[in-house]
Amino acid sequence: MGLRRTRTRHDDEGGLGAGTYPGGAHPGGGTRGIAVELRDVRRQYGRGPAAVHALRGIDLALPRGSFTAVMGPSGSGKSTFLQCAAGLDHPTTGSVRLGGTKITGMNETRLTELRRTRLGFVFQAFNLLPALTVGQNIELPTRLAGHRPDRRRTAEILGRLGLADKTRRRPAELSGGQQQRVAIARALVNQPDVVFADEPTGALDTATAAEILSLLRTAVDSLGATVVMVTHDPAAAAYADRVLFLADGLIADSLPRADAARIAARMTSLTAPAFSHTGAAA
Repeated sequence: MGLRRTRTRHDDEGGLGAGTYPGGAHPGGGTRGIAVELRDVRRQYGRGPAAVHALRGIDLALPRGSFTAVMGPSGSGKSTFLQCAAGLDHPTTGSVRLGGTKITGMNETRLTELRRTRLGFVFQAFNLLPALTVGQNIELPTRLAGHRPDRRRTAEILGRLGLADKTRRRPAELSGGQQQRVAIARALVNQPDVVFADEPTGALDTATAAEILSLLRTAVDSLGATVVMVTHDPAAAAYADRVLFLADGLIADSLPRADAARIAARMTSLTAPAFSHTGAAA
C-alpha cells in the first residue's frame, strides 16, 4: 500500500530489528504475512473451584490486510480475547505475537511502547480529549511515543475520512459519528500492525454506524490495515472478511464473509441449549 513505510520493530527477544526481512521471514521465526497470532492462549482468573476460565485454549492466526469480527454470547470471552491479543492483559499460559513480535512476557514499559507505535484502538466511547483539537487528538499517540507527527500523513487520513475541514475543531463541536471518525483516524495515523475495535458502533445510530463500518472496511481494502473487531451486532460483523464465534472461552465456529441474517442464525445456534463444545478449527 502506498501509505506504508519501513519502520523499526522489536524482535522476539525484545531487541530492535530491521523493519523488513528477506523473503518475509522475521528473525524470531514470524512472518510478515501474519498480523496476529495466538497459540494455546488461556486466561484464568482466580484459583480453585471459584476460578473463572475466560479463555480455554485459543489457536488463531490472522493475516495482514484482513477484517475479522469476533462474536459470542455474554461471558464467552470476547473482551478477554481482545485484551490478550492487544497486550492489554496477560494470558495465564500460551503465547501472543503481533506482527511477528512475541509480546507474551514483555514488561509493561515495552508493551506500552508497542501499543503506542504499532497498535491502533477504537472503542465504543470515543476517548477523545476535549481540550485538544481534532488534529491534536489524532497526533497524540505519536507525540506520546516521543516522535514528531507527520502532518502530511495526518492531513491525508483526515481527507480520506471526510474530516479535512475539522482539523481545528474540538470534539464537542462534532457529531458522534464525526468523533468516531476522529478516533479511527487516530488509530490509523501511525500505520499500525493491527487496529483493535471494541464495539465501535455501539453508541451510534444505524445510519452513522454503517458509515463507520464502511470506513473500517475501506481502511482494510484501500490502506492495507488489519482490523479485529469485537461486536454483538450481526449487521456490523457482515462487513468483516471472517467472523469468529466464541463460546465458553473457545472458538466454537468460524464463518467466511456472510450477510447479517446468516451470522445471526449462527449466533442463535451458539446460544441454544443444545450447543455443545465441538469447536470448529480456527
